[in-house]
Amino acid sequence: MIEKILITFLISISPFGEGKFGIPWGIKAGLANEIALIVGLSANLLVFPLFYRSINFLNKNLLKYKWYKKSAIKLSLRARGKTKNFVKKYGVWGLMIFVMIPVPFTGAYIGTIAAYIFGIDYRKSLIFINSGVAISCFLVAAGAAAIFDAVF
Repeated sequence: MIEKILITFLISISPFGEGKFGIPWGIKAGLANEIALIVGLSANLLVFPLFYRSINFLNKNLLKYKWYKKSAIKLSLRARGKTKNFVKKYGVWGLMIFVMIPVPFTGAYIGTIAAYIFGIDYRKSLIFINSGVAISCFLVAAGAAAIFDAVF
């Protein structure tokens, strides 16, 4: 059981999975729905504060290197392109809406980059992005539980 919890946590904190994949994996692997939700949500809620601080640190120390600058600009343009309409129209509420959509590449990582590049206040970003994460995780957990209970 510890192994399943750890894998659920790691998938849920990863930029390739987040809670959108971690929670269903945990439920499918045999964790109780509530455990999968708590583990996946906890991991996904850590993304914003850890990643935001990482962006600050990396930009301060690595932006002088061409390879880093090129990658950072590419990722920033991608995040801005995906979130611009949401943020322009709704501000921090737009970040929450963007992050809560439970489809790939609309999660906390892109939301965090968007908050950083649009210069949105850290505390506001934390509240609204993590609110979006929570809503998304609850939607995914409810959907996964319904699907797996109906199929198996």
